[in-house]
Amino acid sequence: MRTSGNTILITGGGSGIGRGLAEAFHALGNKVIVAGRRRAALDEVVAANPGVSAMELDVERPDAVRDFARRVAAEHPDLDVLVNNAGVMRPENLLAPPDGLADAEAMVATNLLGPMRLIAALLPALQRRPRSAIVNVSSGLAFVPLAMTPTYSATKAALHSYTESLRAQLAGTTTEVIELVPPAVQTDLMPGQATSAHAMPLAEYIAEVMSIFANQPDAAEVCVERVKFLRHAEREGRYAQTFATLNHRAR
Repeated sequence: MRTSGNTILITGGGSGIGRGLAEAFHALGNKVIVAGRRRAALDEVVAANPGVSAMELDVERPDAVRDFARRVAAEHPDLDVLVNNAGVMRPENLLAPPDGLADAEAMVATNLLGPMRLIAALLPALQRRPRSAIVNVSSGLAFVPLAMTPTYSATKAALHSYTESLRAQLAGTTTEVIELVPPAVQTDLMPGQATSAHAMPLAEYIAEVMSIFANQPDAAEVCVERVKFLRHAEREGRYAQTFATLNHRAR
């Protein structure tokens, strides 16, 4: 993917990895649109980065996604990069589940159905561009799950699988498909994560990701060094050990 000259839509762009990517791509001269539920967070990004645009979006609502896609097509007909970054991560105790599955359903709706709905709604517009890209943000937990966040890990595993199939189906078209695979990063995704010694500092993560985009423009997966412990665990024959280590740290 080119690192400049794009019009880029980033969901979950009001904070964390989404904001970091938005600011990094904006600094390279891209036209950037950040989208998310929280208007105040989006306004902060716009105020700190003149030229960035913001649009409210609730990816849990199918009707909102369709309306949003129509607005994007009308206001930004030059859109050529979609970054599906919005995500929700919540711990779950499967031995004592609450009445109903509200948290699990919210994670499935945001982390998996959200990207699927946006891709379906925006792919026709992306395919009309001379070149375009879809970037799906999964997680190292797609490859080795964190037991305390079973649904989150499962949604990211499903998004990885979906991304592989999407890439195969779009092969030979003008739209490339990239998977961005973060490790734990110091953001507010989970309570305490922003200051966790086990999480990668956000600025370091964004810098390494942007370096990979710049130096490996044909990469189908963008994996920083820190996530390869999880990404390659099964391939390297150490899945059980990695699962035990990851979940011991989390206790």
